[in-house]
Amino acid sequence: RVLDGAVVVFCGVAGVQPQSETVWRQADKYSVPRIVFVNKMDRVGADFANAVNDIEEKLGANAAPVLIPIGAEESLSGQIDVINKKAIVYSDSDVLGSTYEIRELDEKESAVADSAYATLIEKLIDADDEIGTLFLEEKEIGPAEIKSALRRATVTNKIVPVCGGSAFKNKGVQATLDAVIDFLPSPLD
Repeated sequence: RVLDGAVVVFCGVAGVQPQSETVWRQADKYSVPRIVFVNKMDRVGADFANAVNDIEEKLGANAAPVLIPIGAEESLSGQIDVINKKAIVYSDSDVLGSTYEIRELDEKESAVADSAYATLIEKLIDADDEIGTLFLEEKEIGPAEIKSALRRATVTNKIVPVCGGSAFKNKGVQATLDAVIDFLPSPLD
């Protein structure tokens, strides 16, 4: 009851575990808005798509990936920012993960981003009237409109944004904290 919002952390290898289901149901009971961080994407057997599928099937959540890991296991190098269609790539020489660059997506990453973007827009159209109206009027839907709509949908528990990364290697933590600011309720709310 004291939480305004929550970041729910799931393992990229094991996915949704029984104790997590219990906590999720409590969050549902008290209508706590949440975002998900799929952690341990640097471990052997990590599978982001499988974790997202688990979240949808086992928890009945409307999961929308917004920060998709680039690579997995030892090849984890960063995240695809679905909303801005950019890649956030972390420097391997920096163990704190504080050194990263934002670059354009390559061909393979672009295909993943386009698919996730289309799914995100589809879910937002169903969950948010303002985006639905923009879509029907065939007006341009930019990153600012998407973030606003996703925030409204997250706060009302219609959509759960999903980020992926590795807390141990600090890959994806910064962008996930930005997602907390962008999508979860602020003290003003």
